Amino acid sequence: MTIGRSAQTLPCLIQKINEKMNALELKSLESAVLKCPENSKTIKKPSDLASLIDHTLLKPEVTNGDIEELCEEARRFNFRSVCVNPVFVKEARKQLAGTGSSVITVVGFPLGANLTITKVEETNQVVKLGVNEIDMVISLGALKSGDYRTVYDDIRMVVEAAGSIPVKVIIEAGLLEEAEKIAACLLSVRAGASFVKTATGFSARGATMEDVRLIRAVVGNRAGVKAAGGIGDFQTACAMVEAGATRLGCSASVSIVTES
Repeated sequence: MTIGRSAQTLPCLIQKINEKMNALELKSLESAVLKCPENSKTIKKPSDLASLIDHTLLKPEVTNGDIEELCEEARRFNFRSVCVNPVFVKEARKQLAGTGSSVITVVGFPLGANLTITKVEETNQVVKLGVNEIDMVISLGALKSGDYRTVYDDIRMVVEAAGSIPVKVIIEAGLLEEAEKIAACLLSVRAGASFVKTATGFSARGATMEDVRLIRAVVGNRAGVKAAGGIGDFQTACAMVEAGATRLGCSASVSIVTES
């Protein structure tokens, strides 16, 4: 479906999918943070992006030295946060103590195929470690099977375990059809997520402007939108913000904010 046709039929498709969720009696829960927790901002120069960037390092071969460097860069360039695997939450908290940067970690990463109880326990553990935000991967197989209740419960239980900590739901948009993307967004909002995030960066593709526009159109002002995966330069980052992203997940953060 083209973007133009999608824009014409989107409200009807959203309504149809919402009706299916209503029939399943999937309640709409309040997010742990205020509605529309972040607003898009005007970007005039590369450094303006720093406050939107989750400086990310999620590769499996990461060392403590890599985390120290990541956090040093976050301090130097005033990135909003760092995003690290759970085993590095404690170290990142230590490195960023007394700064304005927060610590994000991932749950059910990168496949989303964990048991919900495993995701919940992982959430419990990282909350104890003092994480500030959680990015969880949706149950993709259940979503593509049309099992909305399983997807909803999976998100809801992580959100409940997180308590006051915002949860971003990674929908892995590159693996989804348009109706599946819409359903993923609607389920995320209903289950109390604070953000919908485009991708893990470990799958078919990362963020696209089309995906960001679609997510923003579906969630409206009920959630933030995080664009992640493949954002490697200032122009691309700006395009994502223009499309409706209020947060950017980047590993090329330093080169983006220092681009001349």
